[in-house]
Amino acid sequence: MNSSPAIVVENLEKTYRDGLIFRKSIQALRGVSLEVARGTIFGLLGPNGAGKTTLIKVLIGIVRKSNGSAQLLGFPAGDRRGRRRVGYLPETHRIPRHLNAYNALEYYGSLSGMSPRQVRSKRDGLLETVGLKGWGSTSVTKFSKGMQQRLGLAQAMLHDPDLLILDEPTDGVDPVGRSEMREVLRRLKQEGKTVFINSHLLQEIELVCDRVAIMDKGKVIKSGLIEEITRRREAGLDILVVGESQTVWQVLKDHDVESVAPQSENRLRLSLRIREQGQLDSAIDALRGASISILEIVRRRDTLEEAFLQIMKTK
Repeated sequence: MNSSPAIVVENLEKTYRDGLIFRKSIQALRGVSLEVARGTIFGLLGPNGAGKTTLIKVLIGIVRKSNGSAQLLGFPAGDRRGRRRVGYLPETHRIPRHLNAYNALEYYGSLSGMSPRQVRSKRDGLLETVGLKGWGSTSVTKFSKGMQQRLGLAQAMLHDPDLLILDEPTDGVDPVGRSEMREVLRRLKQEGKTVFINSHLLQEIELVCDRVAIMDKGKVIKSGLIEEITRRREAGLDILVVGESQTVWQVLKDHDVESVAPQSENRLRLSLRIREQGQLDSAIDALRGASISILEIVRRRDTLEEAFLQIMKTK
C-alpha cells in the first residue's frame, strides 16, 4: 500500500489579474501548505472568500498556480495521470436536463474513459449506495437538489477513484440523506479511499472527518485532528456518579466544582474545572473514599463550530 500522502501542498500561491488596463492583483492563495494522508477524510473549512474553491481548482488543474507546489497522488496538480484517479463533485454541478440518472452516469463515465457496458454493470449498485434505488430511468428534472447531490456523488465514485474531492457534497440534502452520505464516506475510507471535503456545514465535518484545515484570506490559519481543534484551553471534566447531591458537594468542597446536576434517581453529573492530572486524581480519591461510585468520566470539548468561531475571532 502506498504510504505517501494523497495531497501535498507547499507554499502555494495564486494571484488573479483583474481588469484589462490597470490589472489589479487579487491574491487568492497566500502560501498555503497542507498534507492529506491516504485513507483519511479531510475537511477544508473557512468563510466565503477564504480561497478554498481556488485551492481545489488548482489541485485538479482547472486553475494554474502562481507559485509553490501541489501534488495529487504523487503527481503534479493537473497531471492527467493523477487526475484520472480523482472523483470530483463541484459545488455548483449541473446535470444536463435532458438526461435521466442512467444516461447521466453513462455520460460522466465516458469522460473517465469508461465504456457503456462498464457503467451499466455498476450503475444500479451505485444508485442504491447513494439512496437513489429505483430512480435510474427518471429524468433529472424531477430530482430535488438533494437528489442531484446524491447523483453527483455517484458519478464521482463511478470510476473507482483513489481520491474523492467533494465541494459542498451535502448542500440541499435532508438530515436522513446526510446521515446516509456520511455512511458512504466512512465506507470509502474503510476501503482505503481518501476523501477531501470542502463544506460550510461544520457539524457534518465534525461527524465524519479525521483532520481539518481552516483557511481565511488565502492562508491556512489552523490545522490538525478534530480532537486537537476542539480541545478547550481551560480543561473541564464531566463525571457521572451515584450518590446524593449534598454528599457530593461536601466531599468535593475543596475542588473546583462548577455544577452538580441530577440525571436520574441517585445519578448526578458533576462538572469540574481540571488544570492538571493531580486535581483529577484527588477528586477521584475523595469520591471513592466516600463510597461514591464513578460511572463515567468525559473530557469536555467545544463543538467544531464553537472552536471555529473562536479561532476566527482570535486569529
